[in-house]
Amino acid sequence: MKNTHQVYLISDSTGETLDRIFMALKAQFNNFNYDLNHFSFTRTENQISTILNDAKNKESPIILYTVVNSKLAKFLAEEANRKNIPCFGVLGDLILNFSKILNEKATHQPSAQHVLDKDYYKRIEAIQFTMNHDDGNNTENILESDIILIGVSRTSKTPTSIYLANKGLKTSNIPLVNEMSIPNDIVESKAICVIGLTTEAERLYDIRRNRLNSLKENEVSDYTNYEKIREEVERSKKIFKQNKWPVIDVTRKSVEETAASIIKIFEIQNKNG
Repeated sequence: MKNTHQVYLISDSTGETLDRIFMALKAQFNNFNYDLNHFSFTRTENQISTILNDAKNKESPIILYTVVNSKLAKFLAEEANRKNIPCFGVLGDLILNFSKILNEKATHQPSAQHVLDKDYYKRIEAIQFTMNHDDGNNTENILESDIILIGVSRTSKTPTSIYLANKGLKTSNIPLVNEMSIPNDIVESKAICVIGLTTEAERLYDIRRNRLNSLKENEVSDYTNYEKIREEVERSKKIFKQNKWPVIDVTRKSVEETAASIIKIFEIQNKNG
């Protein structure tokens, strides 16, 4: 049986960046057994010493950290090395190299990405807009959207919209029932980035069945009828093609992957527009 590594994620801020980096890292290894130990807002040598003393007494510890204060980061690295604990700084070399390229000294300010600047308020506005325009609930000012997602039920429209909103993009999503469910303003608009989301019928069937089971609803309907689902998916593809909207198949994509593809399409359309 493989060792279970005790992974210590040490950050001088919220730890969100470090957590995402670790998730991407661990996805590369199929047999990586680990327990996570999170330590956010770590900003003193005493805090670090306490964490390292704990790690020293654990089996197979590994430390990953994002500490932008260079003095504190050096203390962490040296103390971990003295205790023979593998320790890796995620941002250190990157900040140093960027500093050289930009010929500008880094601020080394923790939580600098969370300041209440213009981008922050843009994200908040986008999130509010997106929540108000979820699932076709509000189409009154839908042309103010940066992106409009259209797709049949359970094609990840809502989670993808929220993810995009957190990137500062006003995103509306509309459930596709038939041609009449799409407002004419969207069909006629040439300026809005409209993207169709589709998926394989088999996968959609499984998702919808699981959805109803979780709600303890067992009544048979077109919603979970495989042939109806297959027709629904094919009809949505025809509508997308008819309107010349780009289409993304979300069958084997995570929300992050789908969003990355959408952002790329949005950027290309903006550049060419």
